[in-house]
Amino acid sequence: MEAILHTFGIDWRLLLVNAINFGLLLAVLSYFLYKPMLKMLEDRRTHIAAGVAASNEAKERLAKIEETRQETIQAAAREADDLVRAAREAGNTRSAELVAAGERRAAAAVAEAELQAKELKERALQESKEEVAKMIVLGIEKTAKHK
Repeated sequence: MEAILHTFGIDWRLLLVNAINFGLLLAVLSYFLYKPMLKMLEDRRTHIAAGVAASNEAKERLAKIEETRQETIQAAAREADDLVRAAREAGNTRSAELVAAGERRAAAAVAEAELQAKELKERALQESKEEVAKMIVLGIEKTAKHK
């Protein structure tokens, strides 16, 4: 075996020293580079997984908030419709009351006007009768003075 190593120009002591150097270099690089790199990659993977989980949670909360917002909007719309309906009903009721009150006032005014017209007519008739009576008395006095 020594002849083969000598034929190829390989010095076993040099090969052993190079193997030891490679082992030491491998151990040093593994300790100072490989393990910290693996730890950094694991931390980054954990950080990304936490970010994805937080993103999913935020999406769920946003969906719940949107649902709550829609429910609130619908409730407000229903309440507004109820208020508008109640206001219309109150307005219609008040309008009917005002119309009825106006009709009553108009009827009272018409009745009062009719009463005043009747009184005027009676007064005019009474005055006419008095005038006619005065005329008759004057006519009789004139005829009595002429006879």
